[in-house]
Amino acid sequence: MAKSTKKTTKKRTSRKPAPAPQRIWRRALRWGLRGAAGFAGVLVFWIMLYVVINPPTTPYMLAESWRLGGIEHEWVDLENIDPVMARAAVAAEDANFCLHWGFDMAAIRQALEGGANRGASTITQQVVKNVFLWQGRSWPRKALEALMTPVVELFWTKRRILEVYLNVVEMGEGRFGVEAAARGYFRVGAGELSPTQAARIAAILPDPKDRNAANPTAFLRRRAAAILDGAATIRADGRASCFED
Repeated sequence: MAKSTKKTTKKRTSRKPAPAPQRIWRRALRWGLRGAAGFAGVLVFWIMLYVVINPPTTPYMLAESWRLGGIEHEWVDLENIDPVMARAAVAAEDANFCLHWGFDMAAIRQALEGGANRGASTITQQVVKNVFLWQGRSWPRKALEALMTPVVELFWTKRRILEVYLNVVEMGEGRFGVEAAARGYFRVGAGELSPTQAARIAAILPDPKDRNAANPTAFLRRRAAAILDGAATIRADGRASCFED
């Protein structure tokens, strides 16, 4: 008796394609993630490049040069800047510079308690804003600044951060960096500043357009004296150790 054989056929099930809107959103998400990764890579490369290359200019310098028809700026290495100038700048703008990783949480808390008129930006944050970003108080700039600040702290030494800061910070109308400030206000180089002169230059921050280090008001003289005391204090208690030899 012949055995009957049954042929079994497997049904092939094909997956239905996702709806068109869903495919579009997935594709957009993939390209968005790739774009974000590429943008982040460019920023990290840019930051790492300035570990060894001095920034030739900044977006704000370019804008001010366009507006004024030229600016005063001359790069000078940190070892050629009088140490009292470096200490004065730190005392004036970020006394805990050597103690934090880019954000001074104590200063931020004090700023929140003191209201919106009190600033809490560290020197590292100011370097990020001045070198890589644009001026103004927009949320996109603040977000980028917050993301880039720890990266700068990761790849740059504190000495490098302060060196770049002292060379790009605005110190008068169309005047950028301590060399231009020293020559413009006192007719000396950044390495020849006296403690009082250095403190007066630091005292014009953060309002360099409306303050004059060579012709200080009574307020500016008091502020400079306080900065000079602060510079001596951070040297004595070790808060200048990260940028001094």
